[in-house]
Amino acid sequence: MFDIIAKEEHGSILTILVIGFFFGAIILYSRLDKFEKMAGFLLFEDTLAIRMAMTTVGLSSIGFYFLVANGYASFDVKPTLLGGLIIGAVLFGTGLVILGKCPAAFFVSVSEGRIDALVGVIGGMVGGAVFTYFYPYIQKIMEPNFGKIRLPDFFTEYGMVITVVFGVLLLVGAYLLPSLEYKDPADFKNSKD
Repeated sequence: MFDIIAKEEHGSILTILVIGFFFGAIILYSRLDKFEKMAGFLLFEDTLAIRMAMTTVGLSSIGFYFLVANGYASFDVKPTLLGGLIIGAVLFGTGLVILGKCPAAFFVSVSEGRIDALVGVIGGMVGGAVFTYFYPYIQKIMEPNFGKIRLPDFFTEYGMVITVVFGVLLLVGAYLLPSLEYKDPADFKNSKD
């Protein structure tokens, strides 16, 4: 596995591990691996998850587009398959509601010894293997195929400007969102006892 990663020229194994550890540390520090944070987000009573997502997408879109524009990185946009997006969104949302975590937080929770997260990781790997095995048979339900859609393609001469505006709008939106934190009613009940 490590040889495959090294040959893909995504960077050294050490660089990938350091970035992964920093990402995990941010998730732990912000407590986004906790069920309460996701429950609050889904109940529209906690804005941390959406503010973190907006900040991450805003910063990374600007940074990544800059790296691509200057030849330091490259990417390949996958085709937009409407059926696949709908099925994937339903599966992702169902898993998020049942387990109370995004997939990235599963690995952080497993590192803390949480069995529910381990079930999610195993389920995700089994689901990925089943999807890969049956892909030739289910390929038709993934359509219609709208091709490789990117926002900068509609404004070919202004790709960097569109990306920067999009990123800045997300960053400003994340900053302006009110800082709400979900308080579990059970915590109040327990504190009174």
